[in-house]
Amino acid sequence: MKVDPRQYRQTIGLFATGVTVVATEVEGEIHAMTANAITSVSLEPVLLLVCVGKKARMAAYLAETRLFSINILRREQQSLSNYFAGSWKEETPPPFRFVHWEGGPRLEGALAALGCRRAQILDGGDHWIVIGEVIALHRGIEPHQPLLFYKGRYAQLDPAPQPRAPDLGFNEEPVLVFYDPWE
Repeated sequence: MKVDPRQYRQTIGLFATGVTVVATEVEGEIHAMTANAITSVSLEPVLLLVCVGKKARMAAYLAETRLFSINILRREQQSLSNYFAGSWKEETPPPFRFVHWEGGPRLEGALAALGCRRAQILDGGDHWIVIGEVIALHRGIEPHQPLLFYKGRYAQLDPAPQPRAPDLGFNEEPVLVFYDPWE
């Protein structure tokens, strides 16, 4: 059975993600793009991955350079997400500044940043899977309120208690589940 790409996108959109700006410097110029396909891969060594469309200019930049940064956006930085995604409609870009940092260009004012050295690029369908070894960390000032993406829209954390999921009425004996705990 072939999965419909549109239905896949709507279904995977139920998985809330953070919003980041990936940045790198090539020949003295900083290039950046919005990305939410980011995940931690390993703690030993510390690795993460970012998925970049093969047709995106950033794919060529990341293949050319060794350092890149993942800048996690704050909830009030939606305009930067739009700008670096290429969907900014205004004549003047929103205010931003990148600062030089041992982990590559760091977006000033971001919630956090991870500086990476490119370790590997893997084929992932219509995207490249770029694996980076994390070499630098930066945590911005409080409050730590991330910009989120959920169901195709920007979202924010709601610290208010939420109603519980409905009781499905299962009265059967519990099933034993075995798991491999984190160490």
